[in-house]
Amino acid sequence: MKKPDEYIKMGAKIPKGILLYGKPGTGKTLIAKAIAGEAGVPFISMSGSEFIEMFAGLGASRVRKLFEKAKKMAPCIVFIDEIDAIGSRRTSNSGAESENNQTLNQLLVEMDGFETSETIIVLAATNRPEMLDKALLRPGRFDRQITIPAPDLNGRVEILKLHSKDKKLAEDVNLKEIAGDTAGFTGAELSNVLNEAAILATKERHDAIQNIDIENAVRKITVGLEKHNRVVSDKDKKLTAYHEAGHAVVSRYLSTQNDVKEVSIIPRGLAGGYTMYRTNEDKFYVSRTELLEKMVALMGGRAAEKLVLNEISTGASNDLEVATGIARDMLTIYGMSDSLGPVSLKVDEAYELQLFGEEVVNEVGNQIRLLIENAYVTAQKLLSEHRDILDNVANTLLEKEKITSEEFEKFFN
Repeated sequence: MKKPDEYIKMGAKIPKGILLYGKPGTGKTLIAKAIAGEAGVPFISMSGSEFIEMFAGLGASRVRKLFEKAKKMAPCIVFIDEIDAIGSRRTSNSGAESENNQTLNQLLVEMDGFETSETIIVLAATNRPEMLDKALLRPGRFDRQITIPAPDLNGRVEILKLHSKDKKLAEDVNLKEIAGDTAGFTGAELSNVLNEAAILATKERHDAIQNIDIENAVRKITVGLEKHNRVVSDKDKKLTAYHEAGHAVVSRYLSTQNDVKEVSIIPRGLAGGYTMYRTNEDKFYVSRTELLEKMVALMGGRAAEKLVLNEISTGASNDLEVATGIARDMLTIYGMSDSLGPVSLKVDEAYELQLFGEEVVNEVGNQIRLLIENAYVTAQKLLSEHRDILDNVANTLLEKEKITSEEFEKFFN
């Protein structure tokens, strides 16, 4: 953009299209604006949905006008946000679908029709790249595809610094620690955390945003709002205390699981209680042992209910859902099964599973059940061996309603 002549001399053609894709809130639109700012060229921005109208032909005409405007302003950057609104795969349907197809066809023609002397780069953003038409992604159109991931630890520290510039922070605020506790958060979510912290600090009449305000904001966003006014019977309170103590105690004896940060039986959002873990690292790969132990930790709540109260409740529904999802992915995506072997059974349509034969499908069902049952038995065994600690943690929870990581560690010393 800044020195096109140098590249043209070498015989290089300027890339026409760059597709940015990643989770919502990672900053795709911000990056497009930053590129235009750095290059010092005009920036024309439109959203995919702005092309689509109820009147046929308007979408295609808007695409034409957009590129006519861009050619007059060249060199420039054209940015199309949420391109999946017009760029999704073409179908043979009539009505609104055919209008979509016309708009997409016009975009394909315009991207092919650039003169090499015109320096126009089309940037597009989407969080659903799998929906896009193959013709859009071929070389000469959006041939550069750049993943915009959630920020890593250093990225989160920088983002928090940026969003805290206009906020009054107390001296006890440690942004690096907060970044460590928010692995997987996007830029938009981190901005939201600091905003929530500012609201909570104002409500609490604090002079500045304290570390506790930010921690409460993270809890509010991840688990939900604390509900002190919800009336909970003694029976439910005891069940919740043992359920959460079960998760925490089992996790403590599993080498791959994260340290417990807080255990609470104060209702938050839809949850009757929660166990929070420290996430001090960004993980790109997860081992088989870690997945198996994660399932054991998830089954700790149900195992504690059964062991102590000889009863099971609906409180473990989410734990079972997550554990089943892990077991299913281990077998169908990651090929972590001894009996099925290193095979990926990930399919787009259910009927494709028939290619593997009914025996394989039945074996997947049996293996999923076996993995979860084994995790449940392991959790029960661990809790039976450390029943005294389980009782101590649960009784302390009934008394104090909340246990910090320091208090939790004292039970094991």
